[in-house]
Amino acid sequence: MNISRYSRIFQIKPVIIKNLRCSSRAIEAPNGYSNRNETKNSYFNGILAVAAGVIGYVSLKDKLFAATLINNDLKGRREKYNFIADVVAVSAPSVVYIEIKDGRRLDLFSGQPVTLSNGSGFIVKEDGLILTNAHVVVNKPNAIVNVRLYDGSIHTGFVEDVDLKSDLATLRIPVKGLPVMRLGSSSDIQPGEWVVAMGSPLALSNTVTAGVVSSTQRASEELGLRGKDMVYIQTDAPITFGNSGGPLVNLDGEAIGINSMKVTSGISFAIPIDYVKEFLAKKRSTGTTKSPQVSRRYLGITMLSLTPNILMELRMRNPEMPTDIEHGILVWKVIIGSPAYNGGLQPGDIVTSINNKPVRTASDIYMLLENTSGSLRIDVVRGRQRIALTVTPELH
Repeated sequence: MNISRYSRIFQIKPVIIKNLRCSSRAIEAPNGYSNRNETKNSYFNGILAVAAGVIGYVSLKDKLFAATLINNDLKGRREKYNFIADVVAVSAPSVVYIEIKDGRRLDLFSGQPVTLSNGSGFIVKEDGLILTNAHVVVNKPNAIVNVRLYDGSIHTGFVEDVDLKSDLATLRIPVKGLPVMRLGSSSDIQPGEWVVAMGSPLALSNTVTAGVVSSTQRASEELGLRGKDMVYIQTDAPITFGNSGGPLVNLDGEAIGINSMKVTSGISFAIPIDYVKEFLAKKRSTGTTKSPQVSRRYLGITMLSLTPNILMELRMRNPEMPTDIEHGILVWKVIIGSPAYNGGLQPGDIVTSINNKPVRTASDIYMLLENTSGSLRIDVVRGRQRIALTVTPELH
């Protein structure tokens, strides 16, 4: 067999194996042909093995490279669309949970002071100044104010300033060096802009919901809020009761509003941060922003006038709602222990008339409270039921 001939063709150098001992019987073959065929096959098998190895290496390398590209792409997409997480990381440390307890009444089971209300707030000064909604802290007799910070520590605070007209209030706790929420501007926000509502509903710290701005100029008259000369930010980011007082944050991590109320799923409202800045500036210049306290008849509900758009939204979400309702106010919160609570009013009730007089806006209820005395007959729609309740307002 001419090895040099195959070496030239396949560029293989012959390998000489020294000191190989084997019997002549093992290498003999009939007519001398078998050994030559086996040697030729061994060269071809070697070449095929090398070629297969090269092809396998290239294929594996391509697969590993493709897998790396996919992983990098997925990681890149996650980082690209994780903007909400970035906002939360910046803003969460300045969000607090506020709990108002009655210092004179104890819970029968826990032995602890009865919780009157709870809500959220956020730190606006590192010396312990906290901003929240007025309705979270006002009309709470014998109140003990507990504030839980991001690190879990609980501090006793006190209400410093209240503006009932704007539904704004400040608390203070005796702690220094706190993380402060950056205040943005509500004048340049646009419908469709992403926002994040933060707060502590049901004592669940730093609960986050996201959505977009639906409207930047929702007038207080549309919401049935008498005497509040302001506009509200409407968003579809869910704002629960416990989120009241928490910040509505833009994608730069700046507070552009204060979560105030939720009407129904997809319809929530926030106080623009520019009003908050005026409130804080007035506090600095005068030393107080407290509104004069006037005795008035008190129901203990937070309500919203039913506009045609809100009625349409409610009917879409509750097909059982009677179709003949054309006006009324929606009860979206009832304060525990209030006259409304004791009289049987519930969140979600629609008040259609009081003392047989139609109620079209929240202003009608305020007028009835001021111009009547004694108990009120309140007609409400609850689901598909019509109910008559008797409520006796208190003087506050």
